[in-house]
Amino acid sequence: MPAVNLDPTEVEKFESLAQRWWDPDSEFRPLHDINNVRLRFIADHSLIDGADILDVGCGGGILTESLANLGAHTTGIDPAQGSLTVAKLHAIEMGLENRIRYLQTTAEEFVEIEPSSYDIVTCLEILEHVPDFSQTVHALAGLIRPGGHLFLSTISRNPLAYLIAILGAEYALNVLPRGTHDYRKFIKPSELSSAVRTAGLVVKRVAGYRYNPLTRSATLASDANVNYLMHAIKPE
Repeated sequence: MPAVNLDPTEVEKFESLAQRWWDPDSEFRPLHDINNVRLRFIADHSLIDGADILDVGCGGGILTESLANLGAHTTGIDPAQGSLTVAKLHAIEMGLENRIRYLQTTAEEFVEIEPSSYDIVTCLEILEHVPDFSQTVHALAGLIRPGGHLFLSTISRNPLAYLIAILGAEYALNVLPRGTHDYRKFIKPSELSSAVRTAGLVVKRVAGYRYNPLTRSATLASDANVNYLMHAIKPE
């Protein structure tokens, strides 16, 4: 059995807000606002239509549904049952229940069941919420078919990120609930790149992105000082 790499407190945070996942003005507003820039990054570096895609830490299914709408066969996994219930109901409402499968599990557990099964694996805004991100990255790599793609996003660990992601977003602007993030769990791009390479993947691109909560817009950026995305591939 895989070692448990889960923080129950983090799961509780999202369980308590589960009913609000699809409210674009709720605590999940930033995820709605940044979804398009994340989706474009994935589409620019892989073929989504017809792909088997696993969305790890899918929550209420915001990204999962977007991938399904672009023609992917998607599986969303998450440890929070309340979020998955909302995701399943919303998929039915959108007529996507035949293109999306939702399961309550973690990457570390699921790799034991469906190893090397996916063309694309996504794990966005999740790694900063687990006790050991490198353990999760290793599991993610095991879920990808040879030649497949991994897409990650997280927050860098430096004073600017603390200022923007915690003091700004959680305290000054109240865009996120206070306590959403723990600065100690932020991950520098160099640290994540090292974990990805150790897991046997090749890092292809790291791109920062900026989110303006006032205009509710997100764009890719040349620096990865705060939020960033990473694309890696599994060698054939």
